[in-house]
Amino acid sequence: MRIVLISGIVFVHIPFDTNSSPFDGAYGLFDWLRVFLRESLFRVGVPCLSAISGYLLFRNGSASIEYGKTIRRKTKTVMLPFFLWNCAFFTFVLTLQYYGIGDGFLPDLSEASPHTLTTLLFAIDGTPINLPLYFLRDLFVCILLSPLLAFLIRRAPLLTLSFLLLLAAWPISIGIVLRNSILFSFSFGIYLSLHRIDVTIMDRYAALIGPVFLALAALLATVAYKAGPGLPLWLEVCRNLMVLVGIPGFWALSALLIRSRVGQGLAATGGLSFWIFCAHYPLLFCLWVLWNRGGSDLYPVFYVLAAALALLLLPLTNGMARNALPSFYNLLTGSRVRPLAATHTVQNRGADDRRVRSEKR
Repeated sequence: MRIVLISGIVFVHIPFDTNSSPFDGAYGLFDWLRVFLRESLFRVGVPCLSAISGYLLFRNGSASIEYGKTIRRKTKTVMLPFFLWNCAFFTFVLTLQYYGIGDGFLPDLSEASPHTLTTLLFAIDGTPINLPLYFLRDLFVCILLSPLLAFLIRRAPLLTLSFLLLLAAWPISIGIVLRNSILFSFSFGIYLSLHRIDVTIMDRYAALIGPVFLALAALLATVAYKAGPGLPLWLEVCRNLMVLVGIPGFWALSALLIRSRVGQGLAATGGLSFWIFCAHYPLLFCLWVLWNRGGSDLYPVFYVLAAALALLLLPLTNGMARNALPSFYNLLTGSRVRPLAATHTVQNRGADDRRVRSEKR
């Protein structure tokens, strides 16, 4: 699921300006497709990823974890990559702006206040300069809160999840996390682990749940396309709820995908998904700067080229960095390189499952 979700997040962050907004409807069906991918379908990516993280943190079904050991490990695998990627992009943008390149696309760092600079660097109370990395910031906060969340979910799961769902649906800031949906979905993942919910039960209904989810995503995109760019409160609440509904929706789609050779190959990509997540926004920024300096106004060409180049160059640079600088690559990806034996296990799992089903028949 991670590689598919993170590849989808690339489409969420393809840049545009007021002259190329999808809500203008200048390109008809193409603009609707942009809204569908950006505002609906792949908005579920971050909540899904946080639900997976909460589930795996308590995958042994115990309400307690080795807190100190966990925090030390997550500092290395979550916060260290955050600082490395974000500070590198900050320095890169500062250098470009010094030479007058990229002005207007990101805040002017030379004239920014200390508070703005601190926020862009460390995401204390706002998004970092490498925008998608806010997820790593919020994820680490959720991990810090995990003993409290586990206690509440163990004692009062319905009340706790209902309260967090209300916070996630209503567009308000609670100051602890930048996206309330991350706090809810992380807690939902904890709930699935602590109460030993067999999530594979949904697999038998995947052929039904998956299309229903896609239909709901298309309906939301259609309404948002007509109402946007400024969404009314009721529609924003519906979108926030739809993002959370997408967690089982995408699980169902992944249950269908993993049965294929393509799905099994994607499941064995190791640190590639994390590399794409951290590197795609700087790459898209560079492509946007180059495109605007070229002077072309045909935005659909840029959109298609940006998506294609990102999904081509990111795996390429991932392989180059992994082979040329393996130690530094491990730091950048939080030591997420999958051992060879584990890779073979994932690749063979689909064949094993098919053999078991055949024997049962």
